[in-house]
Amino acid sequence: MTGTNIRRLSLSLLLALCSTPAWSEGTPVGTVVDNIASVSFDIGVNNVTQLSNTTTVTVVERIDVVVTLQSGQVPVTTSDTNRSLLFTITNTGNGSEAFQLTIDNALAGDDFDPLAAVPAIYFDTDASGDFTIGDAAYTLGVNDPVLAADATVDMLLVNDIPAAVVNGNLGRSELTATSATGTGAPGDTFAGLGDGNVDAVIGTTGGEGAAFGEYLVADVQFDIVKSVVVSDPFGGTQPTPGATLTYTITAEVTSPGTATATVLTDPIPAFTTYVTDSILLNGGNLTDALADDAGELDTSGAPAVVVRLGDLTLADGIQTVEFQVTID
Repeated sequence: MTGTNIRRLSLSLLLALCSTPAWSEGTPVGTVVDNIASVSFDIGVNNVTQLSNTTTVTVVERIDVVVTLQSGQVPVTTSDTNRSLLFTITNTGNGSEAFQLTIDNALAGDDFDPLAAVPAIYFDTDASGDFTIGDAAYTLGVNDPVLAADATVDMLLVNDIPAAVVNGNLGRSELTATSATGTGAPGDTFAGLGDGNVDAVIGTTGGEGAAFGEYLVADVQFDIVKSVVVSDPFGGTQPTPGATLTYTITAEVTSPGTATATVLTDPIPAFTTYVTDSILLNGGNLTDALADDAGELDTSGAPAVVVRLGDLTLADGIQTVEFQVTID
């Protein structure tokens, strides 16, 4: 082949699959990444293409997990029992993984150590967000949650409160989820222990995640419940655009003691518009204006209904707040 016969020589890459890095977040374990090169050139009037060999890379399993607290600060009293904290465990790796769970109540920065119930860790089986008789107990190594990539599971830590605590004391309880395959520094490898017997590689979380919740000893127990009624423009109850949503919030003190300077705040939901002057407190109208009565529509930030309930005791009974929005 002479220089006069070869007029053009070009090199290009043909990808059988998109060349995503083997550790690319979200790429499923076991994904095969193939790569083929080609060279194309002319010989006389003929175009010739020749292919290289195929290089193949199989994506390994990345082990990562995140634990997120879902509960707010839980008010408790002395010698309370079976008080729960809700957590969500998320498999942020790219393959299926089993996680082993442990509880730790000996944490720094609080005033007392909650007393772990026996058992202390439960699946939130009924999705209630609180400990109930229907929730299944967790046993280490027996029913470890197995999560697919990006899957989650809700778990409860259940504790009793010691007798020797006083009003205002804080107690912390921590849930830790640990990869059953192993933990380590990012990049550590477990040969052949990933899905499909590929290698498993520790990700940025080290294969372990933890979060803690808090119990606050309070001489006042408060109960708040919210409901909604839908009225559509056609006389029905479908949440169509233009429908009115009437929210009702009931709040009451359920124990001895005084809840001082109680304020109820309820943000206006996205995709809705507040109905002017629709705030009611125990059936009486409140204005949207600031400081002329107990209620207002606060527009200093994201719009929210604010009702100042003042000092409340058990004797005050249920306080009922209502307001309306329309669906945009």
